[in-house]
Amino acid sequence: MRKGVFALAAAGLLATGSIAACGDSGGSDSGSTKGSSSTGKVGVILPDTKSSARWATADLTYLKAAFAAAGVQADIQNAQGDKTQFQTIADGMISSGVKVLMIVNLDSGTGKAVLDKARGAGIATIDYDRLTLNGGANYYVSFDNVKVGELQGKGLVDCLAAKKYDKPVVAELNGSPTDNNATLFKQGYDSVLKPKYDSGEFQKGPDQSVPEWDNAQAGTIFEQMLTQNKNIKGVLAANDGLGNAAISVLKRNRLNGQVPVTGQDATVQGLQNILAGDQCMTVYKAIKKEADAASELAIALAKNQKPSTATGVTRDPESGKDVPSVLLEPQSITKDNIKDVIADKFVTKEQLCTGDYAKACTAAGIS
Repeated sequence: MRKGVFALAAAGLLATGSIAACGDSGGSDSGSTKGSSSTGKVGVILPDTKSSARWATADLTYLKAAFAAAGVQADIQNAQGDKTQFQTIADGMISSGVKVLMIVNLDSGTGKAVLDKARGAGIATIDYDRLTLNGGANYYVSFDNVKVGELQGKGLVDCLAAKKYDKPVVAELNGSPTDNNATLFKQGYDSVLKPKYDSGEFQKGPDQSVPEWDNAQAGTIFEQMLTQNKNIKGVLAANDGLGNAAISVLKRNRLNGQVPVTGQDATVQGLQNILAGDQCMTVYKAIKKEADAASELAIALAKNQKPSTATGVTRDPESGKDVPSVLLEPQSITKDNIKDVIADKFVTKEQLCTGDYAKACTAAGIS
């Protein structure tokens, strides 16, 4: 599915000035600094605010700052998980004359329709975080998502080893079946877990995808899993939201802390679950690096310059074409290295070490 060596993006642009807050409605969010007449406008469509907190906080903040610092006008909107709204936003951006369109698709079908329309209007396109299958975007910026899954699989293996369980039953709570990233995560963690299943060291338990990464549905799905198989000893949850849904069910059954649960995104909630001993690990993706890499591409295209950061390629498994790419390196986070996420200023001590978590922060060496 992939080939070539993926290079890390160059150092991100530093933000200057103040950054406006994100509205809950996902409406227009234009950059405060307009570019010169020779510089085009950039449109960005983010997916939702439900699947992960990152879309309303980190990505929005870092993208706005980068475009403002470069003097490039940007219209950043959030589709709030609505495919019709996604297309409506795209139509408005295309009609307004954006020179570059960056999208995080809700699914490949909707994403492809938007990319096709943009291409027909002569607009350069960037797939951000998720590859649109058969979409034909000019560029793709993300993390090495197979590696993300591998880190999750290895993390769960380590946590189960620490528990010294004999032939533990492992449940898999996968991401949305319409998100190609979820497919890549699963490819990664299954590459680690399948040999364990095949050897009999682990027992494969229930394995189910969660539509649209919906945390409420994840809780219902996992509750059904646990009802059907009381012997589940490990949960490969594809992100922190799904992991927290599983942990909530485990708490009701007084099993939290006994059943290792994985995650992804290094959310405050996920990190607090790790501090509490209820979550085994998470995967940290330095979103500022991803946002900076994507904005550098968009800024170069908006200024009629040739981008220089997309030095790798990703093979689109449906079209068979190679998409020029920047893929960044993810990091496994456990209680032992939560400090790295704070040091990177992704979360603050004040956000993390609240209330009952203050003592756990001290024990983890967070000062």
